[in-house]
Amino acid sequence: MGDRWPAGRYSMSRWAEDWRIMADPEERRDPVDRLKFLPIAADGAVYVTLSGEVRVRVNYTDNPQLRDGSHQRQDILRLVGGADLHIGDNLRLFGEVAHGGLGGLRLGDPPASLRNRAVLQQGFAEYGTRAGVVELGARVGRQEFEDGANLLVASRDNNTIRFALDGVRLWARTSRLRLTAFDLRYVALGRGGFGDDRTDRGTRFSGITAGVVLPTDLFGGSALYVDPFLWRVREDDRDWSGTPARESRIYAGARIWGEAGRVSVEWTLNHQRGRHGARPIRAWQALMEQTVALSNADDAPEIGFHLDYASGGGGASPDESLRATSTPFGNNIYYSYGLFLTPSNLVAFAPIVRVQPARGITLTLEHQWAWRPNDRDSIYRANTTHYVGTARVRGHRIARLPRAQLQWTINPRLSFLGRLEYLDAQEALTRAGYTDSVFAAGWVSYRF
Repeated sequence: MGDRWPAGRYSMSRWAEDWRIMADPEERRDPVDRLKFLPIAADGAVYVTLSGEVRVRVNYTDNPQLRDGSHQRQDILRLVGGADLHIGDNLRLFGEVAHGGLGGLRLGDPPASLRNRAVLQQGFAEYGTRAGVVELGARVGRQEFEDGANLLVASRDNNTIRFALDGVRLWARTSRLRLTAFDLRYVALGRGGFGDDRTDRGTRFSGITAGVVLPTDLFGGSALYVDPFLWRVREDDRDWSGTPARESRIYAGARIWGEAGRVSVEWTLNHQRGRHGARPIRAWQALMEQTVALSNADDAPEIGFHLDYASGGGGASPDESLRATSTPFGNNIYYSYGLFLTPSNLVAFAPIVRVQPARGITLTLEHQWAWRPNDRDSIYRANTTHYVGTARVRGHRIARLPRAQLQWTINPRLSFLGRLEYLDAQEALTRAGYTDSVFAAGWVSYRF
């Protein structure tokens, strides 16, 4: 529950790892394992864990703006190095730096999350203690935040430079309950060295998230969690319909996630209200994914679907109430590997098939249909910018997207991931002059 991670295992967020097991020489298999526990005090109460990643990636995008044109190729390099200093049982200091390299063809003006000479990706101090059965903790500094549904808050590992925020996070938890409170600001990345990344004072993310462990005997055996949340995102200069204004958006909702027998669920419902300038915001999202394993075997095939609704309206007209949804910083590839869609003015449905044809290999297949519920509002990209002209044409069907992902875990440190997607544009796009696109990507990652 929350940010716990099994001891001795790699995580996408490196701060979540616990390598105290490597204090025992019998657990170390090679010299890299030694880097996971470097004692400074003789009794091992003070130690450092080193971590790092090298990722080499190639992206290919045909018609990258969904306009007829030449393809784009991105040759991408990610380098990350981190250190986690533990001082006794209560205090830790975590730091992580990263580099994003980029070459290729027709790159345009790449964002700093893709090309970046050097960045302090994370740097925080954390203090934890116990009061009876309650764990108390505080984290201050630059940090990743993933305490919520992946479609709402994510570190965006698809980016070369992962998403992080500056601020404070507080928590209290027992074995069955938890409460997190936070006040964070986005980070405005520069493209140069360490000195040009700054706290974005114009964007603030704050709120509370709770967590409840449901009884484990439900449905004949389960590991299910309910996480209610109340968040606020305040942006001093948010642009909708070409009209920038101060926006304050409140998210009130709950997430249900976990496993019940062979069924896995990830459901989130949230209502969004607030104001964009003088306009009221009234929007909501229902995000549901569920799969079922066809047997109790570890490598059993899984089938399922996701069905999602995100309201739309007013995003293309400054004279209407704003009913278009937004997310704080959600998973930006969930609806399109090519970053063509986002959960705003969107209905999406996709059957899912997941198989393991060989040990360490997982193949996921989807066929997604996407519509817009309000055809007087625009279609939106993953960065929530709108497709110009789509609000002026009628039609609800956006696209069909067959997609495939192959993940090969060669060993715990080395992995390969490949993605393939075809966006078959439908009338809501084609009537505004947009067209189909093919996206393909592959990369090798080495973590230690």
